[in-house]
Amino acid sequence: MNNEKQLSEAESLELITSMIQKVKASYHESGTSAILWGVVVALASFLVYASITFDFTLPIEPFWLVFIAIVPQVYFSIKENKINKVKKLEDAAIDTVWLVYGLSILLLVMYANIAPAISEKFAKQEGWQLIKHYTNGSKADEKIPPFIPSIYSLYILLYTFPTMITGIVKKFKPMIIGGIVSYVLFIVSCYTTFQYDMLIGTVVAIICWLIPGLILRAKYLKQRKSSNV
Repeated sequence: MNNEKQLSEAESLELITSMIQKVKASYHESGTSAILWGVVVALASFLVYASITFDFTLPIEPFWLVFIAIVPQVYFSIKENKINKVKKLEDAAIDTVWLVYGLSILLLVMYANIAPAISEKFAKQEGWQLIKHYTNGSKADEKIPPFIPSIYSLYILLYTFPTMITGIVKKFKPMIIGGIVSYVLFIVSCYTTFQYDMLIGTVVAIICWLIPGLILRAKYLKQRKSSNV
């Protein structure tokens, strides 16, 4: 009876230790989501900024890269779920936050591309159109299509959503700082032109995601290595 009791206690201790190690291994996000969105958003934002600054035409809308980014986002989530059999509720919630963020960005991209054209269609049906009028008389009036003023400021504001949640829940200071910086830069973007909004968006993606993601990734790999020892 004593041997069986000791064996049972040893097995229980080993099981508990194993469970703790698995939970510790999944305590932090692996950083892949942050790195993915940091690269995609920084690249897309900078391409738009460069095309305006240096006056060249891009073959595709850079922010359609979001379509592509959602695929690896789903893949990484599925892969991490297989690796981390034991997952805390907060980790599952954060995964959901990033997926919902991705869909929200995708829908905002669709809105930015569809809304002006639909508005122009309705305007024509009602018999009116937008005119650019130069108050100093330096140029003749021009017909312009409907547009969304400072639309990229809304992107910058949305970027802070998954960042702040991840940073606060995980008590991860680089993301909290990145989120705070994003809020400040959002205010700045309200006073700048679309061209410089894109440059601000590039900086936000790097500070908010890419750098914290690389830090998270290094910690995650170190943690997994120590848990496997």
